[in-house]
Amino acid sequence: MTTHHPSADLRTLTLAGHSGSGKTTLAERLLAACGAVGEAGSVERGTTVSDHDPLEKKHQHSLNSAVLHAAFDGIGLTLIDTPGLMDFRAAALAAMAATETVAIVVNAQAGIELATRRLMRRAKARRLCRMIIVNKIDTDDLNLEALVEDLRAEFGAECLPVNLPANNRTTVKDCFFHDDGQTDILSLAEAHTRIVEQTVEVDEDLMAAYLEQGEVGPEALHDAFEKALREGHVVPICFVSARTGAGIPELLQFFKRLLPSPLEGNPPPYLKGESGDTERVTAQPDPDGHVLTHVFKIINDPYVGKLAVFRIHQGTVKPETQLYIGHARKPFKINHLFALQGGKYTETASGIPGEIRAVAKIDEIHYDDVLHDSHDEDLYHLAPIDYPQPMYALAIEAKTRGQEQKVAAALGRLAEEDPCIQIDHNQELNETVVRGLGDYHLRLLVERLNERYGVEVVTRPPRIAYRETVSRPAEGHHRHKKQTGGAGQFGEVYLRIRPLARGEGFRFVNEVVGGAIPYNFIPAVEKGVLQVLQQGAIAGYTMQDVEVTVYDGKHHSVDSKEIAFVTAGRKAFLDAIAKAGPQILEPIVHIEVVAPEAMMGDITGSLAAHRARINGTDSLRGGQIAITADAPLSEMMDYHIELKSLTGGQASYSLDFSHYDPVPADVQARLTADYQPGAEHE
Repeated sequence: MTTHHPSADLRTLTLAGHSGSGKTTLAERLLAACGAVGEAGSVERGTTVSDHDPLEKKHQHSLNSAVLHAAFDGIGLTLIDTPGLMDFRAAALAAMAATETVAIVVNAQAGIELATRRLMRRAKARRLCRMIIVNKIDTDDLNLEALVEDLRAEFGAECLPVNLPANNRTTVKDCFFHDDGQTDILSLAEAHTRIVEQTVEVDEDLMAAYLEQGEVGPEALHDAFEKALREGHVVPICFVSARTGAGIPELLQFFKRLLPSPLEGNPPPYLKGESGDTERVTAQPDPDGHVLTHVFKIINDPYVGKLAVFRIHQGTVKPETQLYIGHARKPFKINHLFALQGGKYTETASGIPGEIRAVAKIDEIHYDDVLHDSHDEDLYHLAPIDYPQPMYALAIEAKTRGQEQKVAAALGRLAEEDPCIQIDHNQELNETVVRGLGDYHLRLLVERLNERYGVEVVTRPPRIAYRETVSRPAEGHHRHKKQTGGAGQFGEVYLRIRPLARGEGFRFVNEVVGGAIPYNFIPAVEKGVLQVLQQGAIAGYTMQDVEVTVYDGKHHSVDSKEIAFVTAGRKAFLDAIAKAGPQILEPIVHIEVVAPEAMMGDITGSLAAHRARINGTDSLRGGQIAITADAPLSEMMDYHIELKSLTGGQASYSLDFSHYDPVPADVQARLTADYQPGAEHE
């Protein structure tokens, strides 16, 4: 932990992959091989460096990302071990912003799984170097040759082995630098030719030399290989057994010899400027430049306090360094700078480009913040990560009266740590709703509230986030006239509305001419319209995808007031909505179910019974099938229970928000019948 390496000798990787692929066990084996720990820990015994959280030990699953450090043969190695469970995939996506390379770990027996495909797509879209580590090669009854072909078929011909299992899968043999030797699968000579030819394709001079000589030296391949990695022209495949240690020394040598350093990887996607007016800028991994770092992880540690974990992309960070948070005008001073080893935080003297460091007890720092030491970088930010939209929800309230503030504070801290947890408070219903990526995601959140923060809550299903809209153009009018003996109220509004394309939101247009409505009262009309948008018109749900054009009205020189035009605008809008074919929209989710092929008929039948539209099916390795469909979220709230019963627990699925669609007529009738509008709608 105290060994310092220059940026050229650093390697940073995200270990990602489906649950059960063995990422944490692999990380332990790598740490042990580097001497960073005395012996590899065990997930089952709760002794791993990565899974240090009590809930991780209890459930025997990684629930958070863990930053790990080791030194090997002259290089500094940083690994970020990430959760494989789909409910916690935000941690894996966030970690990708902190490393040059994403290593997708694949279970040799299970093959390509749901998360494998998704993470490979995300890493490619982020222009990160990618590699595949096939783990558990010691498992019986494997067809590794078929797995290689499956990987190539799924992810492209650029996926090629750089080593191959040998000696009955007890060792592996390099096929990048060597072309002879006995292996368990494929031909080492043919694998060598394939990977070398794929590599030299990115360099015309090297390609010419290869064609002329039939071979090029290992050192000549280094730069071309890294270029091929950066361009996605090569996705190397390595074989290991984290359990037995087979392939671990060769994997470390591969990291050292062929993976990019922070000086060589694709630069992080920094943007400068406000939203809608940005330009791409390049961070230079220069230790003498302005400091530029990105916060990719927040930890609320019960002993240390709030930790902001950041990747340094430019400059050198030390204790006493003063840094700005985003475009803040006032800097903060680093009192203590930490390096992380799982749940242990060690003070360190500095951090340079390529290293991951943390600062504690700076409450103003949040996830995704950019920390820098010069106002030149005030408007820098990293290109945002497209996180899955949390669609599962629970309404939460304190079990004991008087604990409401404590629950709210604890929820806020948990939401700080996870970009895919959203906290909404519905003032009208006095209901706090927590949204996450799945049932397990939310159950663990409730456990964490109790175990970490000592608060007990009761939960119940929340309302579905329906929306309202209109289906055709219409006009509305209202004259508000109120006389109370003294000064009265008067305002008259004429407006038109029309539906917008799904997802366009709301647009307000002022076409009043001649002062029919004085300009200073137009915002009041819009305020009245916005009240309806927020509170709904027919069932109490937020309205969207509508354009409102105010085109005429009347005012009174004495009695016209802001409140009069707020009321007239609101009621004119309600009048137009009633004529515009109002519709209730429901959230539609994209569901992907992976199950044994023999169960396809039962699963498609059950999905159809839940109003799902089947999009397609894909045959997967090992007799599995992937079924994709779009279904209303309201029909999927308890689908995990049905699917488990239907398949005996042999199926898995994931949900992602897709779009909004009109509800069936009977559902709309029920929702509108249940609605009891407040006085403002009467």
